[in-house]
Amino acid sequence: MPFLIKVIVLTFVLHSTAFGKCGGDFYQFLEEIKEESLEIGYTEQIVNTFFDGVSLNPLVLEADQAQGIFLKPFNEFAPRLINNYRIYHGKKNLKKYSSTFDKIEKIYGVSRGVLTSFWALETDFGLVQGNFNTLDALVTLAFDCRRPQLFRPQIFAALELFTRNEFNPNETKGAWAGEIGMVQMLPKDILENGVDADGDGKINLQSSASDALFSAARMLKSLGWQANEPWLQEVKLAQEIDWFETGTDKKKTIGEWKNLRITGKYSDLPDGPGDASLILPQGHKGPKFLAYSNFNVFFQWNKSFIYVLTAAHFANQLEGSPPFTPGSPDKGLNKNQMMLLQTKLKKLGYQVGEIDGILGSKTRRSVQELQRTLNLPADAWPTIELLETL
Repeated sequence: MPFLIKVIVLTFVLHSTAFGKCGGDFYQFLEEIKEESLEIGYTEQIVNTFFDGVSLNPLVLEADQAQGIFLKPFNEFAPRLINNYRIYHGKKNLKKYSSTFDKIEKIYGVSRGVLTSFWALETDFGLVQGNFNTLDALVTLAFDCRRPQLFRPQIFAALELFTRNEFNPNETKGAWAGEIGMVQMLPKDILENGVDADGDGKINLQSSASDALFSAARMLKSLGWQANEPWLQEVKLAQEIDWFETGTDKKKTIGEWKNLRITGKYSDLPDGPGDASLILPQGHKGPKFLAYSNFNVFFQWNKSFIYVLTAAHFANQLEGSPPFTPGSPDKGLNKNQMMLLQTKLKKLGYQVGEIDGILGSKTRRSVQELQRTLNLPADAWPTIELLETL
């Protein structure tokens, strides 16, 4: 198949295979993947070599369903991730790779603090990249019916990287969810945004820090990152406001927030016509942040609100901001209590998503709506009081 046609077909497959089958018999599923690979234009020899020895890994599914750390509230979660090791080595790497960050900021406009934050939280600067066979993980997650639309296209992306000698199906290892390298990127992201920054002829995110950092920056830029724009700022309030106006789904102009006597805790709010959301990760008695447009790009990297907020704050801290002020929030709910709350909310007709004990965006929004109905502070932070009221 001519190269240009193959690229066009591959691009189509990377988007269309999201709707492929999942579940059923694993070996039949694997044969279908192989047949689709042949239809794209890969030779039988390449396909057979690539998939030789691939197997279902039940440990991947266990890891996917056991992400207990995301049950922690922000005041506990963030300090656990932003530990002394990461702070020390983060600042050390900012100096060591200063010239690399200079080039990245000039080309892509992505802040060095943001890149270093992801580098730290994802792999401890490349030290812990994961020990799962990447192809096994991708095939397992594509076979599982929870999120095949995300993982099925990654198999074909990995196959293309294999033809470029940038993926070894037997030796490439990474996270349980199929991410590879120092900044943990999926094969499709590497295929679309990988950069050979060190000029050795290969894109190697596992051992080349410059390749990893440039690739991450290019990806964030492609996801909408705006150069020289803020992402998160800790703020303080001079007066109470309507807490129902808070949350990532609510926005006001920066001028409107200023009119509500909201100020930066350590620096002035930015000037200009942009807008922002006031977010209260643990209610109106806990820490408070204004999240700007670049904050939304973090969610393209990771869907967890608490992880994204931690990564964004750590980026600020690496660039000189103090640790956040925890405040004195009301005690939250444990996993069982949260699941009970979600069950009750669902029975009342609220949309909470999966009953999983995690305070996700749908549960937060439902809690906030219920709080307003009950004339409680509508800050989206579920408490024992709210649960007992139900």
